[in-house]
Amino acid sequence: MTESGASPEDPWVKVEYAYSDNSLDPDDEDSDYHQESYKESYKDRRRRAHTQAEQKRRDAIKRGYDDLQTIVPTCQQQDFSIGSQKLSKAIVLQKTIDYIQFLHKEKKKQEEEVTTLRKDVTALKIMKVNYEQIVKAHQDNPHEGEDQVSDQVKFNVFQGIMDSLFQSFNASISVASFQELSACVFSWIEEHCKPQTLREIVIGVLHQLKNQLY
Repeated sequence: MTESGASPEDPWVKVEYAYSDNSLDPDDEDSDYHQESYKESYKDRRRRAHTQAEQKRRDAIKRGYDDLQTIVPTCQQQDFSIGSQKLSKAIVLQKTIDYIQFLHKEKKKQEEEVTTLRKDVTALKIMKVNYEQIVKAHQDNPHEGEDQVSDQVKFNVFQGIMDSLFQSFNASISVASFQELSACVFSWIEEHCKPQTLREIVIGVLHQLKNQLY
């Protein structure tokens, strides 16, 4: 502290004024240095965290491609156009897409086969019931077989059915060209080979044959 009579030109007064200036406070300079160091350290931590996260993402993608090459059979097959060169990501993805499409086609084919088998099972069940009814009818009437008809009668029934079908077939089929013949055959089958139509033909043939026999 200066005496009241001290002159402003006194050197000790200048020194005291100099140390009282905030801009020259050594503690403030240290504070700015620590703040700057803290900011740089924070930026470094963020940069390091970002780098680690990016590396984890790349590692996850690489593991995904490696898993695809292990799972997809076509990725394991040797491609002679590439040789021993490692498969690129584009090739791995394309082979994976192709394999998934193949699996979808196989699934659809198997579903169609299952549907066909179910229809076959239904038809076999119907046949089983019919045979059981035939067996039961034979057990109830054991002497029914004594009236068995000859093979000639069986052939006459078949001949009568075929003759009736051939008449409609001959009237419906055109032989102008093979394409027209094919089209006419399919059209004739759809029109004249329906279950109800065949049933009527068979009934008519049996009725006619029965009148001839009796």
